[in-house]
Amino acid sequence: MPEMESEIKAYADTVCDLATRHEEIVLAVADLAKAYFLHSAAETLGNRFYNTGVAEQNLIGLCAGLACCGKRPYAHTYAPFATMRACEQVRNDLAYARQRVVIAGMSAGIDMGTGGSTHHATEDIGILRAMPNMVILSPADARECAEITRASYRIDHQGPIYIRLGRFPTPVIFRPDYRYEFGKGVVLAEGTDLSIVATGHMVWRALQAATILGGEGVSARVINIHTIKPIDREIIARAAAETGAIVTAEEHNRIGGFGAAVAEVVVQEHPVPMELIGVPDVWCSVGPTQAMFEVFGLTEKHIADAARKLLKRKKC
Repeated sequence: MPEMESEIKAYADTVCDLATRHEEIVLAVADLAKAYFLHSAAETLGNRFYNTGVAEQNLIGLCAGLACCGKRPYAHTYAPFATMRACEQVRNDLAYARQRVVIAGMSAGIDMGTGGSTHHATEDIGILRAMPNMVILSPADARECAEITRASYRIDHQGPIYIRLGRFPTPVIFRPDYRYEFGKGVVLAEGTDLSIVATGHMVWRALQAATILGGEGVSARVINIHTIKPIDREIIARAAAETGAIVTAEEHNRIGGFGAAVAEVVVQEHPVPMELIGVPDVWCSVGPTQAMFEVFGLTEKHIADAARKLLKRKKC
């Protein structure tokens, strides 16, 4: 079994540390302080901690107002509620108004397996990617999550920043000395036959798929795209030119999401055959999270199968 660490706990520890060092930081939650491991911050931060209750539109509106007053708000709620229930407020109050608010969206993708379709966020990338002035960050593990959270304070950006977060422990990918660079993808494994370009919780599975393929004599490059918007066009174009085929992997609907963002770069810079691994265009059912990854084709086996299929197209 791989070493596991909690992404949401890494986020909480980091954002609380930031808040203790920067008086302008304000934390706001939609009745989820315990789920975010922020319950102690409610006491230590005093009037810099707000609980809006289960009222996500109010959460975003409050944070927009605080940002107007020179504060640096961090908003906390489940990813589907932040991006859909409060979509108008995110669009108009934050993105359109260029307000610097960090939205920490918990249980992105199908992380909340037993919550069912209403609690899955398989549209969030597509929704937010279409909004000008929006930054979308997607950590691959707890250590990268901590780095991204620190970066969310120092990034030179006027507008909202959305962080996709998982609720449960995930495999550790990076060493403790890993350093995140905003907007720059990371090559995690070199390869020449094809590239697997992944984001978030699919990065570990991409690495496992590369190992499977390596046992078959296939050299697969693995690239972690932690910054979905603005996306690293250079690393994607180079992968297309040097390996001639790309598989994308995301925990999101295949339509309009991360794979589509990569495809936009590929078709403009260096067209090559592609396969997109993601949730099919269906409503996700209810069940244990890992079982849902199997049902919807999001495992390392499915990535490897897509790679084999792609190599046949590449040879043609």
